[in-house]
Amino acid sequence: MTVHTLLLVRHCAATGQHPDAPLSDAGGQQSQTLASFLSDYPIDHITTSEYLRARQSIEPFASQSNLTINADARLNERTLSAEPLDNWQDVVRNSFDDHDLRAPGGESAREVIARAWTVLDEIFDADHAMPLVVTHGNLLALVLHSLDHTFGFEGWESLSNPDVFVLDDAGSGQMTFERIWNG
Repeated sequence: MTVHTLLLVRHCAATGQHPDAPLSDAGGQQSQTLASFLSDYPIDHITTSEYLRARQSIEPFASQSNLTINADARLNERTLSAEPLDNWQDVVRNSFDDHDLRAPGGESAREVIARAWTVLDEIFDADHAMPLVVTHGNLLALVLHSLDHTFGFEGWESLSNPDVFVLDDAGSGQMTFERIWNG
């Protein structure tokens, strides 16, 4: 039985949440550390969110590995609301239990999980040796939650910038994940 493996990465520290927010100085240093860390893996494909911080997080590794960065909007961070929310953390917390919860103008957890798995399944099906996906904290946490319901709000809070998880699919319909980042 063939095991398919994918690396799922949360972006490095950024200057803000806007789609065009670049990495902070610390995030730039983290991207170099991340590149060194990833060099131990036989990565042959990279797909990222369209957001600048996701692309900048993986550019040093892509450059040293001569890999193209493919952007996919389905990996963009969850839109919590069309307007700023004072209680945004409550929306994040509660959406792990209520996948249909939606703030005005925002996406539900169910919608985010569906769009994320659409692209992740396509990447798995493309039969890369080891693809790498760079995305954002809420989307990443919801994907992990969809595999293990005990990974919820506290799991989201525990994520670091960057963070790296291995997703393994042994073909049995049971996918597992493991955090491998130790930075």
